[in-house]
Formats: sequence, structure tokens, C-alpha cells
Amino acid sequence: MPPFLLLYYYVLLYCHMMKKQNLISLYKKLILIRLTEEAIALKYQEREMRCPVHLSIGQEAIAVGVCENLKKDDIVYSTHRCHAHYIAKGGDLNRMMAEIYGKVTGCAKGRGGSMHLVDLEAGFWGATPIVGNSLPVALGVAFANKLKGNKKAVAVFIGDGTAEEGVFHECLNFAVLHKLPILFVCENNLFSVYTHLKERQHTRPIYKIAEAHGMEAYQKDGNDILEVYKISSSIIDHIRKGQGPAFLEFMTYRHREHCGPFYDDQLGYRDQKEVKYWLKKDPVTNFKKYLLDHKVILETEMEKIKKEAMGKITRALDFAKKSKFPKQEKDFRKLIYAK
Repeated sequence: MPPFLLLYYYVLLYCHMMKKQNLISLYKKLILIRLTEEAIALKYQEREMRCPVHLSIGQEAIAVGVCENLKKDDIVYSTHRCHAHYIAKGGDLNRMMAEIYGKVTGCAKGRGGSMHLVDLEAGFWGATPIVGNSLPVALGVAFANKLKGNKKAVAVFIGDGTAEEGVFHECLNFAVLHKLPILFVCENNLFSVYTHLKERQHTRPIYKIAEAHGMEAYQKDGNDILEVYKISSSIIDHIRKGQGPAFLEFMTYRHREHCGPFYDDQLGYRDQKEVKYWLKKDPVTNFKKYLLDHKVILETEMEKIKKEAMGKITRALDFAKKSKFPKQEKDFRKLIYAK
């Protein structure tokens, strides 16, 4: 074989292997998040986790697809539904589980719970449960990055309800005005607690609001992890080149109740046809089928990945349960400024 053809062959082989590795990496994170939250849902019923939990089961593809394109020193901010973002960004699973159990070894020293996860080393700078509250904080960090010229990107995850807050428009305007390196990621699961989007907002896509503010904005299928990954890759590249902020609206659906480990379809606020439609679009099930159909991975390899994920979760639960509760601190200032 001529040398140039041999080189061409190896380049093709390398690209194929890289693609396979990327796809498997996506699946590993996807299944880890799904199994972690299913474990939380199961263990929550033991009543040892006392903080509220908001599960992302059904929405995992957005967190994984976006964060897979971020570097370790890029920064992520999140909402009350933050487990998936934390894990996808590389947060410590042991410390996350300990935080949910309210233990001192937790990522917020057991004082924040499920809705206030943080892991600075992984670039996950925090989550706040107040709707829209993460936006100005993330915006400030993006502004600081722009002034420092450090090329770091900021991704802030929000829900569809955030579009109903005044701070939403203020932040979009400021980001465009200063060409900030920030990506707004809207996880549109159609509901704000128990109220459907059509009962809260005029019939128009949320991304069109961002577009009207003058930034790159798109709406995509949030349950298709490859679509999420692809658009996130190009948009984050756009941001890194200093071309200003961008907005991605991903349509998705949560499988379980708004807050808690159970299903709440008995309440009747969700149309059963709608529920069945979105269950068929399960991001984990569909991506697994894609990988098998395209012979990217074997069923036995998937079982191995699942077993490894369950091992991590079991160790994290064991770590959390064996950890101690934080001591009562009378002087709260000491807690705030403690290293």
C-alpha cells in the first residue's frame, strides 16, 4: 500500500475511534445520571434525605450534550433541578450524595441540600432554586471573564418559567450589549410546577425572544443527545471566538413529579397523551437503541458500563450514610468564612 494511502487509512481509523469514544462517553454520563437519580428516588423513601429533591429523569440529554463540549475550567450555573448538570460537568458524586443527606462531607458542607450543589474544582459554581436567580450571577462571571480575557465560557441552565421573569430580559440585553462569553440553556419541559406553558405564555418559542434581543438562538430536540451535542459544539465555538452570547432552547419533559421521588399523573394536570408521547422519546432508551443499531457498542459492554455506574452510586451512598452531620455553629459567620 502506498504511504499516502496508509496514512489516509490511519486518519480514517483514528477519526472513527474518536467518534466511537465520544459516543460511549456520552452514554456513560447519560446512564450515570439516570441511575443516580433513580437511586435517589428509591432511597428518598427511607426518609433519611430530608431536603426537597427535583429530579431530571427524562431531561438528562441536555446536561450531557452541553457539558461534554465544555472544558474543565469553563463555568456552569444551574437551577433547583441541578443533579444532571452537576454530574455532567464532572462534580464529585460522593460529595453530591452526602449533601443530599445533609452531611458535613457534602459539597456545601451539608447546609445547602439538593438545590444548592457546588463544585468549584469541576467548574460547577453553584445552583439556586429561585427562578431566574442564577442568571445575573452567571452574567457577572461572564462579564468578569470578558474583562480578564481568560477565554472561559459560562453556561447557565434555566427553565421555561425563567422567561417570565424581568431579570431574564435584562440579562439577555446586557449579554448582547457587551458581547459576553455566555450560553443560555433553556430546558423547556413545558411546565412550571403544575401549570402548562400554554397557560402561562403567549404562543411563541422562547428562543425567539432571545433572537429578538440580538443573539444567536435556536430551538432543538432536547431528548436527542446527538442533536444537543452537535448544536452545543458549534455554539460554544461561536462564543469562544468572541462573537457574543447565544441561546439554546431544548424541548424536553420530566418523567416524575415536580418535586419529589414519585410520579404525580394522578393529579390530572398533565394530559396522558402528552405523557405517553414524551415517554417514547426517552433520551436514555433511544440513545441506547441508536448505539446498538449502529454497532457502536455491544449489549455486554453496556451491561459493564451500567455495573460500573451502579458501583459508583453504591459507594457514594455508602460514603454519604457513613459521614457525620455538621455541628451546630452558633456564630454563622464562622461557617460562611470557613475554608
